[in-house]
Amino acid sequence: MTSQAHEQAARHDPVYDRLHETQEFTELRKRYRGFVIPATAAFLAWYLLYVVLSNWAPDLMNAKVVGNINVALVFGLLQFVTTFGLAWLYSSYSNSKLDPLARDLEQSYRDQAGTNARRGQS
Repeated sequence: MTSQAHEQAARHDPVYDRLHETQEFTELRKRYRGFVIPATAAFLAWYLLYVVLSNWAPDLMNAKVVGNINVALVFGLLQFVTTFGLAWLYSSYSNSKLDPLARDLEQSYRDQAGTNARRGQS
């Protein structure tokens, strides 16, 4: 181990290490990844579909929907709708599934490190 690694390990909070090993912390990470990874993959696939259709299906993308509004414009605007929709879904998911666990872990940290403890400080 290098001296820099030793210094970093010495500054690392042992309370965090104990909390990191708990089932609650593992569950928090599992829930977070269970939402974020599929949502990211779905959004990237949706965006890639837009790009692929724009490049290799120009006739479809140029098809008029109403007046001068074509399929490409609708897809482009739906990208914004999807972004805001995912942000709203994540916020709701976080409030109901992630935040309660995170608050419990924070309280455990404060209990173990002292009542005045703030992130990384005891």
